[in-house]
Amino acid sequence: MIEVERLEKSYGFARALKGISFSVQKGEVIGFLGPNGAGKSTTMKILTGYLLPSGGRASVAGHDVVEKSLAVRRCIGYLPESTPLYGEMRVDEYLQFCADIRGVSSAKQKSAIARAVELCGLQRVTGKNIVELSKGYKQRVGLAQAIVHEPPVLFLDEPTSGLDPNQIVEVRKLIERLGQEHTVVLSTHYLQEVEKSCTRVIIVNQGVIVADGTQQQLVAAQPGGGLRLRVRGPEQNVLAQICELLPKGTPVTIDKRTADAVDYRVDVAAGMAPIDEALARLVVKNGWDLLELQRDRATLEDVFRALTLQVQQEALHA
Repeated sequence: MIEVERLEKSYGFARALKGISFSVQKGEVIGFLGPNGAGKSTTMKILTGYLLPSGGRASVAGHDVVEKSLAVRRCIGYLPESTPLYGEMRVDEYLQFCADIRGVSSAKQKSAIARAVELCGLQRVTGKNIVELSKGYKQRVGLAQAIVHEPPVLFLDEPTSGLDPNQIVEVRKLIERLGQEHTVVLSTHYLQEVEKSCTRVIIVNQGVIVADGTQQQLVAAQPGGGLRLRVRGPEQNVLAQICELLPKGTPVTIDKRTADAVDYRVDVAAGMAPIDEALARLVVKNGWDLLELQRDRATLEDVFRALTLQVQQEALHA
């Protein structure tokens, strides 16, 4: 549905995109992640026909975004970061207006608007002026205008920005529903939206793609990690024997002491062989009590921070 090849965009001497490439298949829900200024919105604006690229090429649903810009716009729905609404119009009037300019035939308009209203949960507010709505409902109206013509591809740029926690949950559920019927590219820096809704993650930073894969793939590739174990036994002896068991230089620290046990943390280096069983055998062999043994799992936030900070540090040293 989307093909991007060596896409570039420059603003004067500033290079917002530095030759990024990726593709999106039909039915995928893509989380397009990155810190502020990473190039997310620039990419979205190029793919939706708002900006011309400085180099490379991109196509949506088989249409080149430069040569066939109008054809691209016919087959996409777009919710920009600033929701495009006319506050003086009623919700139903606004959606009819959007259906008109999107070319939905008169015979299909009623059912198309009803579908958008139902999907976005707007039944209670269709007769209200948009200016009277809460920000959460305004975001829903923005999503409804993006889907009223039933496009195969949706671009959602920061759809939960500025919403309160309850509104964020509501919009997140809506995005999950939309992902069942559309190919979706969701640009955000809220990782929970991606974790809940997306089948694949692309992380961009300083105009380059630093990661592309499923959440499971990205988390599995994150080096390091840690083990936490709680042991009832002589503290100094336990600590000394844990350090002796591990490769030289492996950090072992004490997290917490309680009345009858001590929590130890072992920082596992990348490539280190699994040591869970070895530590358990050590504790049992010495007659100590193993109360807990738990491996810390990397999260998408860990991956995001590691990759974006790494690029920033490399840029500083370049």
